Amino acid sequence: MIGRLFGFRGGVKPESHKTESASAPITAAPMPRRLVIPLRQNPRSGARCLVEPGQKVLKGEPIGEGEGLLGTSVHASTSGTVLEIGEHPMAHASGLSALSVVIEPDGEDRWIDHAAFDYHGNSRDATLAYLRGCGIAGLGGATFPTHVKLGKGTGIDTLVINGAECEPWITCDDRLMRERATQVLSGAMILRDLIGARRVLVGVEDNKPEAISAMRDAPGGADGVEIVPVPTLYPAGGEKQLIRVLTGIEIPHGKLGPEFGVQCFNVGTAYAVHRAIHHGEALLARIVTLTGNVAKPGNHEVLLGTPVDELLALAAPKVDTDRYIMGGPMMGFALASAAVPITKGANCIIAASPSLFPPPPPELPCIRCGECSRACPADLQPFELYWFSRSKNFGKAQEYHLFDCIECGCCAYVCPSHIPLVDYFRFAKSDIWARERNTTAADQARDRFEFRNFRQQRDKEEKAAKLAAKAAEIQAKLTEAPQQAETPAVEAEDPKKALIAAALARAKQQKAAIAPRNTADLNPETQAKIAEIDARREEKSKPQDTSPAS
Repeated sequence: MIGRLFGFRGGVKPESHKTESASAPITAAPMPRRLVIPLRQNPRSGARCLVEPGQKVLKGEPIGEGEGLLGTSVHASTSGTVLEIGEHPMAHASGLSALSVVIEPDGEDRWIDHAAFDYHGNSRDATLAYLRGCGIAGLGGATFPTHVKLGKGTGIDTLVINGAECEPWITCDDRLMRERATQVLSGAMILRDLIGARRVLVGVEDNKPEAISAMRDAPGGADGVEIVPVPTLYPAGGEKQLIRVLTGIEIPHGKLGPEFGVQCFNVGTAYAVHRAIHHGEALLARIVTLTGNVAKPGNHEVLLGTPVDELLALAAPKVDTDRYIMGGPMMGFALASAAVPITKGANCIIAASPSLFPPPPPELPCIRCGECSRACPADLQPFELYWFSRSKNFGKAQEYHLFDCIECGCCAYVCPSHIPLVDYFRFAKSDIWARERNTTAADQARDRFEFRNFRQQRDKEEKAAKLAAKAAEIQAKLTEAPQQAETPAVEAEDPKKALIAAALARAKQQKAAIAPRNTADLNPETQAKIAEIDARREEKSKPQDTSPAS
């Protein structure tokens, strides 16, 4: 039993707006006319395409193989035909495109052969590779690969399962815990076994009493698992904040939970792990909240790759809807197009209207009041980060721990000057990442150039050494040959002259070896004439003495 709860610095209490979508049970979204499945499901790594246009695929069949350590596999969400492989808009604030596989469903929803995975009978490394092959990643929004987050299986004392869901409007985790608590706890037990934790703490905000009851009453809640209601305060669902509330451990700047014996996973991730291990299912769908300015808010189980515009018909947006927000109002972003697909990190779509989300007031100059600093749960100084980000003094921004910012939006929420602070921080982070990528690319290019020069010099030296060895060998042979007296003197240190001399000697030997033809039946007079001619030729071929007479 946990002794007490702890607090974290900062935080805000925006209106929750959760009752609108939390009352209705989860329903399965209908099959879309086509699926657009990005091969890059997270910002850290992509996948290598495994299919081609015209190919028939089955549900759960891999269509992309994860690249690099942080890569995970991508799968066909249903059976059908691959229509094309090309660039399509991504669910990102930039509206940029990503390589995607477009599948036309055949309506049969036929699975590949799949079966449960015995993680007890397989090694830990084999289990992690299996989860990677199933495409399991964090479903709390960050989509960090689960096989990487599970670490080495040692050094973790406490496993935290995050069911706080602190962001306003979002209720997908709430409904998941209410309806599928047994499977969530089953996945938590698998994660516990793989990570080697002694205890499991499931943190749920106290504004979700039904979810807390369902998790506590679920069969299969093993020893060492505790369901802990936590106070409703945004962003209590942040990883470091929830760890602080449940364990009292303060994760310092630049550090991670595993360094202090704690690791955290989302309830959706635990459920996906359960489906992968006990049913052999890859991550093909997720729960998505549809809410906001709609007539039918609710939660739906949606195939990955479903276009948002097809999904919105389930919620019936009202006529004054002017934009759509993916994620919550605090950390989400407005979609550049409703044609973007649902990905692993898409937990909520909010239909916005001028009355529900009024346009922000004009941005005013910073008055350095310090409200943002008092609200920051990461113990940062947002007003300083704002000045450094705006002036592109990125070195100073990093000195003030820019990358510890979790982009929760608390600072912008309380700012009396209505400055979109998080936008400035995201800009600074993106620019720093871009510069680091360019620096890395330049370093790699320089390394390749220097290695090329080294290789050419090495090849040149090896060729010269081989040439010198061959010349020395030939010179030795020429010294031993009986025709040495007739061979011009060659300096041993000049390998080219030695080779020329050797060639001349070989030519002379070949010439001497050639026997005259048609000379067998000659009379003595003719033979005498031939001998005389050969003697004159031999006399002429001798070097002439051109030195002056003494």
